[in-house]
Amino acid sequence: MSPSKDRVFSGARPTGRQHLGNYLGAIQNYVALQDQFACIYCIVDLHALTTMETTAELRDNTREMTLDWLAAGIRPKETIVFVQSHVTEVTELHTMLSMVTSLGKLTDLPTFKEKVRLQPHNINYGLVGYPVLMTADIVLYKAKYVPVGIDQAPHIEFAREVVRSFNHRYGTQVLIEPEMKSTEVPKVLGTDGTRKMSKSLDNQIELASTPEETLKRVMTMVTDPQRVRREDPGNPDVCNVFSMHKIFSSTEEVEMVNTECRRAGIGCVDCKQLFAKNLNAHLEPFRERRRELESKPDHVWDVLRDGAQRARKIAAQTMQEVRDALGLP
Repeated sequence: MSPSKDRVFSGARPTGRQHLGNYLGAIQNYVALQDQFACIYCIVDLHALTTMETTAELRDNTREMTLDWLAAGIRPKETIVFVQSHVTEVTELHTMLSMVTSLGKLTDLPTFKEKVRLQPHNINYGLVGYPVLMTADIVLYKAKYVPVGIDQAPHIEFAREVVRSFNHRYGTQVLIEPEMKSTEVPKVLGTDGTRKMSKSLDNQIELASTPEETLKRVMTMVTDPQRVRREDPGNPDVCNVFSMHKIFSSTEEVEMVNTECRRAGIGCVDCKQLFAKNLNAHLEPFRERRRELESKPDHVWDVLRDGAQRARKIAAQTMQEVRDALGLP
C-alpha cells in the first residue's frame, strides 16, 4: 500500500456469492478506486451479527464473497482485504467512541428506525450501536474517503460528528473526519422488475452462475407489463431487461432493441436471450478467474490473513495514539 496515496475504506456484509446489484453498485467501483487510492476493503462480519439469527453460513459466505471480489479485480498485494473481527482493535475503539455518542442521536437515525421496522423481534444493543462501530471501522484506519451513494450521506456525517465530539472532549486531533466520496450507485432491480436485487428476495442473478443458470434466471425477468402478446408494441423505457441492455450490450444492439421493441419487431423472449448472451460474454473472464482461484482452497484465507496482518499494523498505531490522548495507563 502506497503511503503517498489518500486512503479509502469501505466495508460490506458477508452475503456470499455476489449478484449483479453488488457488482454494479459496489464491486466495479472498488476495483476502479485502486488505481487512484490506497484501498482498504473489509468484510464486516461483526455488523452482520446484528441481524443474523444463525451464523451457520458465515464462514462460507465470507469465502464466497472474497472469491468474487478477487475475481472481479481486487488486487490483494496492493489493497488490504480482511475480515472485520480479525482486527480486534475495532471493538476497543468502538467502546471509546460510544462514550461521546448520544443515545438519542442513534435511535433517531433513519437506518435504525428502518431496522426496527424490519426486525421488531430483535432490537439488540449491537443494532443500536451499529453506526458507532461503523465509525470505528473508518477512523481506525484513518481513511480520508468513504465511497458511498448519496443515500448513505447521513452515515458519513454521523461519523464526522462522532470524531469531532471525541477530539473536542479529549483535546486531540488524533482522529480524522472522513469525507464522503460520492459514487453513482445504480438501483439494480431484481428479476421481478419492481424491487431492488437481493438474495433475501430470491430475485438475483449471481455473477458466478453458469451460463445456463444465468439464461434461466434472465428468462424469468419481468419486462413491460403492458405487453401481453408477441405482436403488441412494447415500451423499453419501463422494461428492466432494456435497462440491463444499456449496460451490457453494444450501442448498436441497444438501438436495435429500442426500435424493434416499440414496433413489435422483436419479442420479449428475443430481448432476454440477447441480454443473457451479452451478460454471459461479459462475465466469462470473471468466471474463469474465479474458477482458477477456487482451485486453490487456501488462497482466500491466505489473502484474508495477510490483509488482517497489514490492517493490524495501522490499527495498533492508531489505538496507541488514542490511548495516549485519553491518558490511559
